[in-house]
Amino acid sequence: MADENNTLTIEDLRTHFFTRNGVLPAVGGVNISLPRKKIVGVVGESGSGKSVTALSILRLVSYPGKIVSGKITLDGEDILSKTSKEMRHIRGNRISMIFQEPMTSLNPVYTVGRQVGEAIMLHQNVSKSDARDITVEMFKTVGIPEAEKRFRSYPHQLSGGLRQRVMIAMAMVCHPRLMIADEPTTALDVTIEAQILYLMKELEQKHDTSIMLITHNMGVVAEICDYVYVMYAGKIVEQASVFDLFDRTKHPYTIGLLNSIPKPTEEKQKLYNIKGMVPNLLRLPQGCSFSPRCEKVMPECLKREPELCLAAPGHSVRCFLHQSGGMGGGVNE
Repeated sequence: MADENNTLTIEDLRTHFFTRNGVLPAVGGVNISLPRKKIVGVVGESGSGKSVTALSILRLVSYPGKIVSGKITLDGEDILSKTSKEMRHIRGNRISMIFQEPMTSLNPVYTVGRQVGEAIMLHQNVSKSDARDITVEMFKTVGIPEAEKRFRSYPHQLSGGLRQRVMIAMAMVCHPRLMIADEPTTALDVTIEAQILYLMKELEQKHDTSIMLITHNMGVVAEICDYVYVMYAGKIVEQASVFDLFDRTKHPYTIGLLNSIPKPTEEKQKLYNIKGMVPNLLRLPQGCSFSPRCEKVMPECLKREPELCLAAPGHSVRCFLHQSGGMGGGVNE
């Protein structure tokens, strides 16, 4: 049920793709709560359903995909009941999105200043001159040097880090209630990544904005997130505060993700990897979808799918080991 303390509440969201080979359940009954002025991480490998969840929030799932059931509530308003015209006003205004690669999101034939300015004029009743001033000021806020000069630059004239800053400026300029960041630092080097993450955290603290960060990078999650949802094969398999998730990891998949993080050491070590691949959603295994890759698989796991259950206060997990009081503790068990 939607909570007045949450900017966004997703309830039993199911988004399917209807292909000639069958129905592909990209999102299979997801529940996510995003508290006000918090950063929530949605984590998982490629194909786990993270990006489709984000596109469902924006109502941008393209054919043959379709939201078949569920409820998405933004500040108490049901997003799925909105008309197309109402959604056009919500996107970029109350909900904004930062995509993984800014070069595919920015129009190469227009200056970045014009593109951000047009977003302002679309959603706010301001003149072209005022939109320019607001854009330049936002460029300064997100740390773009020589903002006046960069206003007249084309995307190809900027570095990857500056282009991502432009995308953040565009996402933040209308002071959205919710900002979705889909792998915002994947294409950037480590130094620029740190700057972008710091900038996102700073903007979240200064403005009344909640952020959903979609990533496969657990290091990024540890850096800036307050809560974490771990997705696998279209479903949430573990959810907890960032501290609980790292200190008291419970699901074998999450343990595998954390053990895959390279650890600084003087000795040469072979990187840990989770065996196997994410399953084909058209042919999910019987029982637990993670069972073919799980190092702790039990006979029960092959028979039926576990429910997402409370394993500790504020910490839920989809695993029979915890429903029956089995495995405990941390990452290195």
